[in-house]
Amino acid sequence: MDISSIMAGQLRSLQSTVKLTILDKAMTANASAATEMLQSMPEAAHPFKGSAVDIKA
Repeated sequence: MDISSIMAGQLRSLQSTVKLTILDKAMTANASAATEMLQSMPEAAHPFKGSAVDIKA
């Protein structure tokens, strides 16, 4: 096995690791942004909870 094929294999491994790291960081950032957005939303009243609902069959 020559040096260029060894280096090519190591480069592929490094590229895969970098892609996974970037993907992981992006997913973490998106998840924390979504959590923050949900927590900042005001409490909404349920449309019919606690009230009488007429059901006709």
